[in-house]
Amino acid sequence: MTFAEKRLWSPPPIEVGGRHIKRYHVTGDPDGIDPAVEKAAYAILPELLPDPDGTPPATFVVLHRGGDDGAYLNAYNWVWDNVLHFGAAAAGQPVLDCPDSDPTHFVRLDRSWIGCVWELPPIQHERDAWVRHMLAPDRPDLDAYLTDSLPDGTTGDRS
Repeated sequence: MTFAEKRLWSPPPIEVGGRHIKRYHVTGDPDGIDPAVEKAAYAILPELLPDPDGTPPATFVVLHRGGDDGAYLNAYNWVWDNVLHFGAAAAGQPVLDCPDSDPTHFVRLDRSWIGCVWELPPIQHERDAWVRHMLAPDRPDLDAYLTDSLPDGTTGDRS
């Protein structure tokens, strides 16, 4: 298998379960994520969110449509002021204990994996954006953080 970068999109933030959710979509399909897969992924998202702890309620997610039947949702939640809490779900990937190959049938994962090579690029950007807008200023600016996303492009060549 030859490695190839995938497309990355940054749809507008949404609110789920009282948290502000920044979104990244990753796929090799130039048309983006199928709306049925997106709807199913965001339906399970509340199960991946932690309880409030006083940290501004912000999360970023990576929704990745694999090259086979698999679809993956990684939720990175800011907690304890400067720590990422992780939750994941997958669909269509029986090797990950998904019940079938349906890419809209998401189940919560109980693994310590934090993402594959196509899902990792947002992490560095989000770390820097959290510091820039929430930790470094005299007053945290959640609105500025929520508008500071990676631009659409590919998953690689971002240096």
